[in-house]
Amino acid sequence: MDTTKTAAPAAPEADADAPEDKPATPGTAAAEPATDLGAEQAGTTGHAEETGETGETGETGETDEADEDAEDVPERSTGAGAAASAVVAAGLGLVALSGSWVSRVAAERQTLIGQIESVSATTAKEKIAALYGDAWHMTALVNGVLSTLALLLAVLVLAGPAFGAPGRVHPAWVRSVSWAAVALGLLGVLLFGLMYFDLLFPLPTAAQ
Repeated sequence: MDTTKTAAPAAPEADADAPEDKPATPGTAAAEPATDLGAEQAGTTGHAEETGETGETGETGETDEADEDAEDVPERSTGAGAAASAVVAAGLGLVALSGSWVSRVAAERQTLIGQIESVSATTAKEKIAALYGDAWHMTALVNGVLSTLALLLAVLVLAGPAFGAPGRVHPAWVRSVSWAAVALGLLGVLLFGLMYFDLLFPLPTAAQ
């Protein structure tokens, strides 16, 4: 009886040339998502920088345009001078018609001079002229000058816009006060002119 045992077939050896599956290391696997994330952040940063530069350029352009527009707008006066001149003109015209303190003082001084000169007057007409006529004429002269100043000042106010910036006009109340001053000035010039030349109130004559 043959007691020799047949050897069991050996397991096939692994092919040495076959590629071995190596487990992926944690560092390598995490590096790939990090690289992608870095690229996305870089793209976002670049887009933000471009947007920021564009925004800054737009804001700078708008600021420059606003400055140019502000420079192009002409400066207009407030009209305070014209308003004050109109009020002064109307006041002068009113004071001249009602009798000013200056004209009263001038008339009193002329009366004193007339009293001194009347001593040497030989006729009644000369005495009346020295005592009263010269004082009345002085009053008419001073008030006539004030009326003329009021008239000229009011005319200058009304004619001002014609020599100023195009489209510039005075407020309605300034024009109204100026026209009132013109009326008062004309009335004063006419009235006191007639008084000065003895056409409105001639000197009385004494019986000889």
